Amino acid sequence: MQHPDAARQFELDLGDSGTPPASTTPRAASANSPEQLVERVFRALKPRTPLPAIQVDWRRYANANSSVRLESGLLHFRISDMLQSSPPDVLEALIWILLSKMYRKPVAKAHVHRYNLYINRRDVRRDMHLVRQVRGRKFISGPKGYVYDLAVVFDELNRRYFNGMMAAPELGWSKTRSRRLLGHFDPSHNAIIISRIFDSPVVKRLGLEFVMYHEMLHLRFPTQYRRARRCIHTPEFKKAEREFERWQEATELLKQL
Repeated sequence: MQHPDAARQFELDLGDSGTPPASTTPRAASANSPEQLVERVFRALKPRTPLPAIQVDWRRYANANSSVRLESGLLHFRISDMLQSSPPDVLEALIWILLSKMYRKPVAKAHVHRYNLYINRRDVRRDMHLVRQVRGRKFISGPKGYVYDLAVVFDELNRRYFNGMMAAPELGWSKTRSRRLLGHFDPSHNAIIISRIFDSPVVKRLGLEFVMYHEMLHLRFPTQYRRARRCIHTPEFKKAEREFERWQEATELLKQL
């Protein structure tokens, strides 16, 4: 759950950060090699700009993260090796997205659609889920904080809103007192992480309860995938969220953090 006033951004990955990256052995050039795809997209996007040197590294990320950086005449791509076997048109769509964002140009909806359509395929999501479990290193502090015990808060909300029928996931506090990301549910590690900003005697418990309830709803209403769309907060989710007692007061409280 992000802060109500937090800026929205387009993300290329579907999970949390994992282990530090390590490059893999480059593959041989082909008609649709990554370097050739980059060259083709670059010339279409920046036809009057000299083509810089190109380097594409496949990284053992724990998610589908990818990035590009232009430095000292080198256009350096770091792409998750989970995408190494993706079709050329999907990889080309990703390159369009990365370069467009880097040069602050509008990203064509067709490229976003093509990329998301592939990422949301059931077999691809299954593989990414397994990789996150194997590679990902999830910091979980445990439920006890300086002021509040997340296990106690979870149990109380479970009885109040879910008839005590929800199985408890791993519970923990974030490493930092984040005001942007107030909480999140990680399905790969079955964990709810709450920002340490709530573990304070000056922050009302109501705010902590509302964020915990929001993350518990992600257990109740899993993410839905509809072709190229990933629906996190479905209409059913939003309806249930408003059933939280003192919903309006809690929402206003979060805006004041």
